[in-house]
Amino acid sequence: MKKILLVGMLFPLFSQAQWNVNLFGGFSNYIGDLQSKAYTTQQSNGSFGAGLQYDLTGHLSFLSNLTYGRISAADGYSSKADLKARNLNFESVIGEWNLLAEYNILDLEKHKLTPYVFAGIAIFHFNPYAYDTTGKKVYLRPLSTEGEGLAQYPGRKPYVLTQFSIPFGGGIKFRISDRVVLAYEIGMRRTSTDYLDDVSSTYVSRTALLAARGPEAVEMAYRGNEVKGGAGYPPDGEVRGNPKRKDWYYMSGLRVTIALNSGWMSMHRRHSGVIDCPKKVY
Repeated sequence: MKKILLVGMLFPLFSQAQWNVNLFGGFSNYIGDLQSKAYTTQQSNGSFGAGLQYDLTGHLSFLSNLTYGRISAADGYSSKADLKARNLNFESVIGEWNLLAEYNILDLEKHKLTPYVFAGIAIFHFNPYAYDTTGKKVYLRPLSTEGEGLAQYPGRKPYVLTQFSIPFGGGIKFRISDRVVLAYEIGMRRTSTDYLDDVSSTYVSRTALLAARGPEAVEMAYRGNEVKGGAGYPPDGEVRGNPKRKDWYYMSGLRVTIALNSGWMSMHRRHSGVIDCPKKVY
């Protein structure tokens, strides 16, 4: 009996709701020690995603999406001489699952165009890597390039590869038809890690790193000796990154929303006095 009552209570909510499929395609990038600009398409990479959207009203929606993107950056693109001399680079795949609330400034049932904003919470996974001088792909976290997990640096713990982020952003929507909406959006992701790029604070002792993780760790921790006129490995404690500023990633692009049912939109038409023309009878 309780199950029947629960279904009876929820059925009107689900039957009157507008359910949609979201498809996203665009580019991804990050903000960190190898890419200091607040927002840029330089060194951007492709991203795509899909998910479900639940329209509670013409203004308020709830979304859940799976998104895949790639971030990368290299000191070689920097305009600063000291960063060019450091010569670090990285890449990482970003996999994200999010839950979002979205608000349309204007009701798309009454307007063709509206700005919108969104915010929520996400779980994401990253794993930075780079290529050595032979072209071999090397994952950076196991190398402890800044002494993470080494006994000589007890305050530096290995960073966690799966973490939470806070997504927020906005865009513009345009209704193409009764069931299709096209949008362009920019979505920022604030994280609590400074290691999306495997760079955070200072260099560690070359001797200690070599003994603990081997020559590959030393090679990937500092790559200035690979460029013309580059210096040798920096001394222990020299600045490598900025630990006071956490890393961000962001995704921008086009989103297509396709309605799966008539939901509240048909209810809205009936209550607003809009009546569809009856079918002709012959």
